[in-house]
This record gives sequence, C-alpha cells and structure tokens, in this order.
Amino acid sequence: MGSKVPPVTVAFWVVKVLATTVGETGGDALSMTLKLGYLVSTTIFLAFFVVTVTAQIMSRRYHPVSYWLVVVATTTVGTTTSDYLDRTLGLGYPKSSALLFGGVILVLAVWRISTGHLRFEQITSRTDELFYWLTILVSNTLGTALGDYAADDLGLGFEKGALVFAGLIVFVALLSFLTRIDKAVLFWAAYVLTRPLGATLGDTLTKPLDEGGFNLGRITCSLIIAAAMVLVIAATSQRKAGKLVDPSVA
Repeated sequence: MGSKVPPVTVAFWVVKVLATTVGETGGDALSMTLKLGYLVSTTIFLAFFVVTVTAQIMSRRYHPVSYWLVVVATTTVGTTTSDYLDRTLGLGYPKSSALLFGGVILVLAVWRISTGHLRFEQITSRTDELFYWLTILVSNTLGTALGDYAADDLGLGFEKGALVFAGLIVFVALLSFLTRIDKAVLFWAAYVLTRPLGATLGDTLTKPLDEGGFNLGRITCSLIIAAAMVLVIAATSQRKAGKLVDPSVA
C-alpha cells in the first residue's frame, strides 16, 4: 500500500488554508445561521467525520477527494466543538486552548512512543493513519480556540490575527530551511497554525461590520471557498496525472 496522504507542496498548504477557512464559515453557518446550536452541529459534523475518515482508512490508496473531505470534516467539527467548550461550557479561550494544546502534545507523544516515529508524508500503515487523523482532529479544534483567543481576548481583531498567524507560519517555514529541527515537528506546528489563520480569515469575511468583519453570508462564503478548493485540487491532481503519462505513448 502506497502513502495515503498527498505530498506537502505549496498547493497542499493553499488547500489546507481554504479547508480551515471553510471549516470556520461552514461550522458557523450550521450553528449560528441555521441556529442549530453548537452541540447539535458538533454531533452532525462528528458523524460526517466518522463516515469520511472510515472511507479514507478503508481505502487502499490516496484519493484526493476522500482525503480532503476528511480534512474539511475535522475543521467543521473542530469549529463547533471549540465553540461549545468556550461558550456553552464556559471554559473560555485560554483554558480551552491550553487543554487542546495538551491534547495535541499527548497524541503526538503517544504516536512517537508507540511507533518510534512521527510521520506526515509517508503514511502507509493503519497505526500511522489513525494517529495522523487523530492529530489533525485535535489540532483543528485547538486552532479554532487559538484564533478566537487572539482575535477577542488579545484584542488583535480578525485581520491582525490573520496576519500574526500567517507570520508565524512563515517563521516555521524558515526554520524548516535554516535549521535541523525535526521536519515532522515543524510540519505539525505549521498544521496547527493554519487552523487559526483560517478561523480568523473566515471571521473576517462573515462577522458583522461593527465586529470588524465584512458581513458576507456564511453559506455563500462556504460554497465559494469550497469551489476554490475543488478547483485547486482538480488542477494539481491533473498535473500529477500528466506527469505519470509516458511521453513516448502520446
């Protein structure tokens, strides 16, 4: 069985940011716009995650659509779960961020102890795949809390918050090129940071004007961002397919 995940390229990160943004707008659309609430919305998105991740794990090879559906599922359930912890249960952004950060570290530590490694590109075993998706699920929930914490509690607002997280991602990228820090550690650090970036971007698009947003419709934004995801995935998949064609056959 070959690797079940895509190569980490610029296109990968573009789609990941789009997925985290649609996770914010989509999660808020269900819980707020449609007024289903955080608990009901979390239950719906969790069921969506279970279905998509089961299909992904049962597959014998990498399928772009299946893979990115699971990522979107983790971002939507992460959005509503974080909001439920922060607002319904009243934990607040600092406590929930600390709790979820500890969860990410715990999952990565158990992964390392269980298998002797951390992976992010060559996911070929069932054990690695289970830890991979569990890490993504917890990290995307953490990212939502971090984005809200920076925008609200730290007073950065949505636009400045997005700039801060974008800058941190650039910093992690520089560390990857300039240092010998474990690439898996840096990958997962960047992966966590893309979620609050997407959360602040999503809130910038959809929050009311008096709260610092553009007051665009959550459902409309979700559909547009999802369409952009599909276009990028289709374009990159087509290029990869083209590379596999033997020129002598044409």
